Amino acid sequence: MLMTNSRKDKQAFAVGYNSEDEAPKVIAKGRGDLADRIIKYAEEFGLPIKNDPDLACVLDKLEEGAYIPVELYEVFAQIIAKIYELNRSLRLSNEKNQNK
Repeated sequence: MLMTNSRKDKQAFAVGYNSEDEAPKVIAKGRGDLADRIIKYAEEFGLPIKNDPDLACVLDKLEEGAYIPVELYEVFAQIIAKIYELNRSLRLSNEKNQNK
């Protein structure tokens, strides 16, 4: 999952979760050209991208490798739920189109 800040000073944050981790964590972060490369990578691999300047501001305070604070669990749960919902809708739409 990628969070971006579309303000003048472009920022991007890659957040990931592995079942071996205790919580989601910041796996990459960058500004300017590095943010562009992170976004391009996410697009190439079909990773979900969310533009949320407020969340980007919070993530900016974390170091790479840092776990997401407990206070943000609910926010990330809502984002992940929306991603699952969108993926399910796309899958159903694709199945419907294949059956025509």
